[in-house]
Amino acid sequence: MTNRRTSLLATLVLLAMTASWGSTFFLIKDLLDRVPTLDFLAVRFAIAGVVMALVAPRALARLSAESRRRAVVLGGVYGVAQILQTAGLAHTPASVSGFITGMYVVCTPLLAAVLLRTRITGLAWAAVALATTGLGVLTLDGLSIGYGEAITLVAAVLYALHIVALGAWANAREALGMSIVQLLVIAVICLVATAPDGIVLPSTGADWLSVVYMALVAGALALIGQTWAQSHLPPTRSAIVMSMEPVFAAFFAVLLGGEAVTGRMAVGGLLVLAAMLVVEAAPRRKVEGEVQHLAV
Repeated sequence: MTNRRTSLLATLVLLAMTASWGSTFFLIKDLLDRVPTLDFLAVRFAIAGVVMALVAPRALARLSAESRRRAVVLGGVYGVAQILQTAGLAHTPASVSGFITGMYVVCTPLLAAVLLRTRITGLAWAAVALATTGLGVLTLDGLSIGYGEAITLVAAVLYALHIVALGAWANAREALGMSIVQLLVIAVICLVATAPDGIVLPSTGADWLSVVYMALVAGALALIGQTWAQSHLPPTRSAIVMSMEPVFAAFFAVLLGGEAVTGRMAVGGLLVLAAMLVVEAAPRRKVEGEVQHLAV
């Protein structure tokens, strides 16, 4: 009974985190009109990392050397994914970016299978084909994929890698410390990348409010929640719960971001969501069991 309650709580935490992520797509797109991508990310994650380090310094001190190294790797992967996703968002509508980012739900079991040398089932290949078709409907311009869509897809693959590794390495006791290290690593990566040109800061109170919200709620709290939740849930199940992100992204983009619903968006989005459902229906015990074994 306790395990079931913990599993349910972890699922609810992931769902809340996913909603916060989905709410940021149209905010980021608006902010990038005034603040460069790397500058925004550097400020966002520096605020998140520093605030959390000041609030919970003992969590950092309790980290083992191995967990600290793993958190640095996880932060590096996540940081590059954030840079690519945010850069892509400057060149594609928020709702489309949200749907493409959601491709990590398909990539997660595939990456776990490849890294663990587990056989990929026919249903998994069907999901890949279905998701690829959905991506094409959403983003293809003739026979080519636009720059923004392409780098967002690379970000989705990196997010999948982060989910698989986090599922293998996270533990509830060190979730907070590992999250803080990841936040600080992401901030350092972005600061180093943008330092040569100087850092452009938000210039209005509204922009600062958006950045602080994305730093503390959709950044620090979300990553802590994900790290804790994935210490109790297998990667594929986590990814399936997080598949709600593009749904939330489209919802907030249309409701608050002023974007119009198009037939192309609806058809492409439904195909990607259908692919996610196929992955959920596919047998996943073998993959998830192997990934969990890596954490031992």
